[in-house]
Amino acid sequence: MKSESLSNEDAAISDEAPRDEVSNDEALNEALDDESNDPVFRDFVVPDSAANQRIDLFLTSACDGYSRTQIRQAVQEDQAAVDGRTVRPSFRIKAGQTIRFQLPEAFSDEVVPENIPLDLLYEDDGFVVVNKPPGMVVHPARGNWQGTLTSALAHRFQCLSDVGGPTRPGIVHRLDRDTSGVIVVAKTNAVHMALAQQWHDREVEKEYFAITVGRLDRDRDVVDAPIGRHPYQRDKMAIRENHPTTKPASTFYEVMERIGRFTLVRVRPKTGRTHQIRVHLAHLGCPILCDRLYAGHAVATESWLQGRGTVAGSPEVLDRQALHARRLTLCHPQSGESMTFEAPLPDDLERAIQVIRQREHR
Repeated sequence: MKSESLSNEDAAISDEAPRDEVSNDEALNEALDDESNDPVFRDFVVPDSAANQRIDLFLTSACDGYSRTQIRQAVQEDQAAVDGRTVRPSFRIKAGQTIRFQLPEAFSDEVVPENIPLDLLYEDDGFVVVNKPPGMVVHPARGNWQGTLTSALAHRFQCLSDVGGPTRPGIVHRLDRDTSGVIVVAKTNAVHMALAQQWHDREVEKEYFAITVGRLDRDRDVVDAPIGRHPYQRDKMAIRENHPTTKPASTFYEVMERIGRFTLVRVRPKTGRTHQIRVHLAHLGCPILCDRLYAGHAVATESWLQGRGTVAGSPEVLDRQALHARRLTLCHPQSGESMTFEAPLPDDLERAIQVIRQREHR
């Protein structure tokens, strides 16, 4: 996240490194920016008694349950803003300033292995490709400590990369809990870094399938609209310019089929921002079906999909966002060979399409 510099000399934040001088940390962050868990924020007004304190010390005393190391790392990762501008851990706060702080994820020393079946699309000595089911969280976080992809991986494989930290073994990129489909997992650190660099350099081709509520008027187009944190709803993102959390975002889409008031769409994000596809399609007036945050509903019944409204006793057809990571193409980090992995459309989305079609044939 880029920001304007503050007058305090400790507050300056450097811009991203040029592409030919990318650090390992930046490559990892770029890869992991695809999708993430919803953040939790705390807001503070600096009291007179805290004037001239370092912000990391102030937040350590104000936020129970976190070490100074965790707080400092979070501030270094642009999770603290003073009067709307991100700062460094050494920034000294002034009385009356407002601080918005994104709490660090609760830390666990290890992932607990769980015997959860995995649908493997590919495996070799360096990495595996998994078809993630809907409803599975990628790694442990608040409220989701069990049943995660990392727990299943820890049970299945003896060795996974650890460059992402102890709670994210092997995780190169992320998918939302309710997004199904292709996800890549590294076994070794060298392969992990090579894959993360491909994400950072935007060399990985990602294709998603979505069902939208509403008919997209253009057959294909590119949405270029910056995305940042929603100004009022903390668990959402929004089209937003000139804000410290704003990042450029670009999404190509192509209509596969229009069925009544719904559209089946192929989506290829050029960047990988949090909730990017969901935000961009909602921005076009066609949110993803059953997207709790951006469509205003989380469940679709048979009667509703067929345009008959809410009918008592009508069976539920879909209870998660209709978004599927369908295809992913990358270069093998060791051989250099171009490889494409594809996850078939899951049963719940096939069923939703079938029900939608039934109305057209009535």
